[in-house]
Amino acid sequence: MTEPAVQEVDATGLQCPMPLLMAKRALNGLASGEQLRVIATDRGSVRDFQVFAEQSGHRLLASGEQDGVYIHLLQKA
Repeated sequence: MTEPAVQEVDATGLQCPMPLLMAKRALNGLASGEQLRVIATDRGSVRDFQVFAEQSGHRLLASGEQDGVYIHLLQKA
């Protein structure tokens, strides 16, 4: 079984709502099952991506923080 394709969006230095808007735009270009990694420095992105995943049907596979950098991994529904 092959690993799903992963696209990356770098939203470092951007504040809400830009990381989420960039992720939405990138997800629109993905096929179902493909993954999107979002790198952000906005601490509000943690809650934003949790709520977005619940409301949109996309899966939030992982979300973490290291040294003020937040990485979110989404899978397109």
